[in-house]
Formats: sequence, structure tokens, C-alpha cells
Amino acid sequence: MSVTQNTGTLGPPRGKVRRAVAASTAGSTIEWYDFQLYGVVAAIVLPAAYFPESSALAGTLLSFSTFFVGFVARPLGAVLFGHLGDRVGRKKALVVTLMLMGIGTVGIGLTPGYSAIGPAAPLLLVLMRVVQGFGVGGEWSGAILMAGESGRRSRQAFLTSFPQASAMLGTALASLSVLAAGAIGGPAAFIEWTWRIPFLISAVLVVLGLWMRHGIGETTEFAEVRAQGKVERAPVLTAMRSYWREILLGMFLKVGEMAPVFIFVSFIYTYGKQVGGLSQTTLLAAVSVAALVSALITPLMGYLGDRLGPVRVYLIGAAAMAVEALGYFAAIGSGNHVLAIGVIVVSLVPYALMFANEATILTGLFPAPVRYSGSSLAFNLAGILGGGPAPFIAAGLLSATGTAWSLTGYLLLTVLVGATAAVLIQRRGHS
Repeated sequence: MSVTQNTGTLGPPRGKVRRAVAASTAGSTIEWYDFQLYGVVAAIVLPAAYFPESSALAGTLLSFSTFFVGFVARPLGAVLFGHLGDRVGRKKALVVTLMLMGIGTVGIGLTPGYSAIGPAAPLLLVLMRVVQGFGVGGEWSGAILMAGESGRRSRQAFLTSFPQASAMLGTALASLSVLAAGAIGGPAAFIEWTWRIPFLISAVLVVLGLWMRHGIGETTEFAEVRAQGKVERAPVLTAMRSYWREILLGMFLKVGEMAPVFIFVSFIYTYGKQVGGLSQTTLLAAVSVAALVSALITPLMGYLGDRLGPVRVYLIGAAAMAVEALGYFAAIGSGNHVLAIGVIVVSLVPYALMFANEATILTGLFPAPVRYSGSSLAFNLAGILGGGPAPFIAAGLLSATGTAWSLTGYLLLTVLVGATAAVLIQRRGHS
């Protein structure tokens, strides 16, 4: 991201930058809470509540397939909100994405189970997941640009690392909320109805997020684009026509961490219980701690990115992720619960190295007039290849091979894809 105002000695007022970062981070945390919440209950509740006539394996696969639907909808949200964000402004797009996410999340909490309305239940579930996908498809770029385009260029990785940290903060809140809901009436009540409580709470959180976002102004860079009359008439088409290479590179960069992270925060509930013998409560607590650790260190990793170069720090994270993949599944399946919990708790540290610097790399691939559109497409198309199918693929591999090494190979492949994209981006002149 570069513009004259952002590279000046004084830069924008600190108060404005802080408000922009705080509002983007808070709102993004709420959206990621909503989106990740589904990933938690997809492994724990949905097979029994919405696919009761299927076998345990089939129910799990069907549940993860509805999880995937949200990722299929994300590029559509990226197109819609990319156009809106590059045409009328980052702030307005962010307000609408938050409202959509709230509608989808509360809708899931209100959707009757299979026992009440039969086959219509999973269909309604998919519809609400699509609404979620639309919302989060436009959220990421808007939140990142609200933070990054409001501050100095020399601090891009650090500023954008705060809304990046919101992904894991939202994941931690989702896991903790499910843990709390499970404690209200015990396992039977949780399967029956208390799992819905975290989804319904989203209504209050969304109102809070809208209030925070209402008080911020437009970003410095977009304001300059508009003042200079450089707003694109069709930013999505321009991005796809003129920056398709950047979109592809950004997409593959994202895959490098996206597949592993959804194994670590979603599929782990299936693998940890079936193979590792860990309880649902233990898994929820361990993933919550892992997500909090990741969220807390993400700004530090962004700070390092500004000092060492974001691509370099991303590659360090990719190397660490590859090492982790070699021992992750073996440790959890070892029968040693202390070792398994320890591995889960540190599992998202390599992810923080990669994800913290991903934002400034992706947005830096595109000029300001098409930045929302281009970065949104790259980020969300990766969900179709990386995040969405990851739990489904992992469950299928485990069932087909019966060995964790197939899962390890899958993770190593995705990390290699991301690292290769990072090297190619660096060779194209992006540090």
C-alpha cells in the first residue's frame, strides 16, 4: 500500500489510526467468532442434530461439507463487497458485511433440527451458512484496509496484524463459548439445545460491532483515490483482467496456512476424540488456549515483518509449519495426553508467523483503486482450495488410509504451495 500521505514524515493523526485499527479488529473478531463457531459445532453437534440417519462417518462428512459451503460462498461475497469497497468506500462495505454475518449466525442458532422438520433442516442450515460466507467474503479485506490504509506504510504489517489476530481471537471465543454452553446442562442438553446459545449471542455482539464501526471515517488512501477521481467503474473486472497473476499468487500463498489451520481448529475435534482419546472438554480448552496464544503473538510477528520483510517472516513460518506437520498427528495419537495437549496448544504459533504478514503481502499486490477487490478475491478463492475442504479431505484420508501419515502429507503439500507462492511474489519485487 503506498500513497503520498502514508509515506510522509508525520503521517495520519495517531488517534484516527488507533480508532481505525480498534474498530476493524473488534468487528473482525465478531465476524470470525461467528464463522469459526460453525467449524466447532460441525464436528461436535451437527452430525447428530441434522444428519441423524447417516452413519457416524457419513454424518461427519456431511457436516464438514456444509462447513465447506461457507467457503464456496466467500468468493461471491468478495466480488460483491470488493465492488462496493472500491466504489463507495471501505467503511460502508464493512457495515454491511457485519450485518450479514449476524443474520447468518443467528439464523443457524434458530434453525430447527432434523427431528423437527426433516430434510428441510440441513437445507436451511446450508442457506444460513451461505449468508455467513457472503459476509465474511467481504470482511477480511475491508478490515485489513481500514487498518492498513489509515497508517504509515512503514508500519503496514504491524497495523494489519491486529485485525489478523482477530481470526484467532474469534476462534478462541467460539471454542470457549461452546465449552460454556456445554457446561450448562450437560452433554445431552448440549446436543439438544444449548449449542445454539453461542450463535444467538452473536446478535448482541453484532450490535456492538456496528456501533464501533459507525464512529470511524474513511481510510486515508481511499479518500485520496476518490479526491483524485481514480475510482474504478468496475473494480472487480479490472482486477481480474489486469492483476490475475497477483490474484493467483495471493490465493496460493493463502492456501499455505489455510488448510493447516482448519485442521488445527476444526478437524482436531474429530481426530483428537477418535484417535487421541481426548474428551470434548479437553479439546475445546486446548484449542482455545492455542488460539489465544496465536492471537497474542500475531502483532509481534507483524512487527517482525516490518523489520525483516513480510515475505521472509512468512517463509520462516512455513518452515516451522512443515516441521510441526511431521509430528502433530503422531503426538496426538500417541496415547500420551500431556504430549497431545502440548502439541495442540503450540500448533498455531507457525500459523501466526504466516498469517500476521499475509495481509500486507496480499494487499501490497494491488493498487488502491482495485485493492479491496483483488485482495478479497485472492483471500477467498483460497478458501475453496484450502480452508473449506480441509476437514472434509482430512476425514476422508483418515477413513481411506487409516494412517496419520496421509494427513501429514496433505499438510506438507499445502505448505509447499504457499511457500512457492511467497518466493514467486518476492521475485516479482514484493518484499
